[in-house]
Amino acid sequence: MSVTAPVSIISPVAEEDGETQQSFEIYKDKLESILLDPKIADKQVCVVSVAGAFRTGKSFILNFFLRYLRWKTCASDDESETDWLQTNLINSNEGNNDQLKGFSWRGGDDRETSGILIWPEPFILQDKHGNEIVVILMDTQGIFDCVSTVKSCATIFALSTMISSILIYNVTKTIQEDHLQHLQLFAEYARLAMDEYQETKPFQTLMFLVRDWCFPYEAEYGINGGQRILDKRLETGAKQHKELLQLRLHIKSTFENIKCFLMPHPGLEVATSPDFRGELNSCADFKAQLHALVPHLFDRNNLVVKAINGQQITCRELSVYLNAYFEVFNGTELPEPKTILAATAEANNLAAVASAKAVYSKEMEEVCGGDTPFMSSAELNQHHERCRASALLSFNSAKKMGGPELTSQFREKLEEDIKSANEAFIRVN
Repeated sequence: MSVTAPVSIISPVAEEDGETQQSFEIYKDKLESILLDPKIADKQVCVVSVAGAFRTGKSFILNFFLRYLRWKTCASDDESETDWLQTNLINSNEGNNDQLKGFSWRGGDDRETSGILIWPEPFILQDKHGNEIVVILMDTQGIFDCVSTVKSCATIFALSTMISSILIYNVTKTIQEDHLQHLQLFAEYARLAMDEYQETKPFQTLMFLVRDWCFPYEAEYGINGGQRILDKRLETGAKQHKELLQLRLHIKSTFENIKCFLMPHPGLEVATSPDFRGELNSCADFKAQLHALVPHLFDRNNLVVKAINGQQITCRELSVYLNAYFEVFNGTELPEPKTILAATAEANNLAAVASAKAVYSKEMEEVCGGDTPFMSSAELNQHHERCRASALLSFNSAKKMGGPELTSQFREKLEEDIKSANEAFIRVN
């Protein structure tokens, strides 16, 4: 079988300095050649993506997903479930079959993946109802490297969140508070790019994949130990600080299903040897958890069909949505993301208030400013209501971060500002 390589569908474009990445380009022909293949175009799709900080092993773990899916779609019924990890079906005639091939990966400190890549060979599995589901694997550029801006990090993570039905958030050691903050920022940026705020949770399954978990005496490796750690990290209570409480409530309101899986360290050789190629001869704990994680993800009961606004979509429709989402991020309407969501959302809403108030003042000034003749209270109030409606329309039409609760707070502030401005116009009438 010939070697197959992942396909870049979204790639960063270097700025004038030749290094900093701020914008991206999409390769529609490559994307459509995969998703519009007549064999899969009208089948429902499950997109599994891995996102997280750079140099944390995202591509490395994806290759085990790839190995399993190749085995599952080629294996005979009488082969045991454990055979998949011993077989490399990406290139069976090139040297050691135990070497890990597929998505490009390596050790070291420099990043390996840029933009968004998908595996060009779709895998067709059956869900619990016996329906054929196309599984697409997606790899993403690591966030917070030394050449990517906050906006480019947010764009990649947000696109990955919007496109995937199963988003694997790859973190190391444990789930830290900054992991939750970054997730909140990027998920909100993804939500903002959609046409309108949805009453239902906008995204589907999120799995925290904790790599190099060092505390198996507190919580055992795997999905059960991961659930206990997740419950502890996302716990909310009446005495909790408001900022911490809102962060957790926001994450819970963004994803339909949240899981966690604890993975052990793969071993010193994996971390330190430049010659390591994916052989797992001396990584017993790591291998055992791979046997638990990967079949769990692709079990027929756990496959998640990609849905948008509650409607399950096909590969053909996914191509349309991906192109549309990319155009939103490539435009100028979205606010610039910052490192802290709250600051960005407040500033963004304040700007919308200021613009709307300016609309009110300008229109009122034209009809009842200092140089205009006296008018009756009824006529003045009529102009006030018309200009107030224009201001509220301006505010409601503006793209705003933070969700409906924050928007409501700033709408009330706008109403108060308009009331004060109206009182000033009454005094000078």
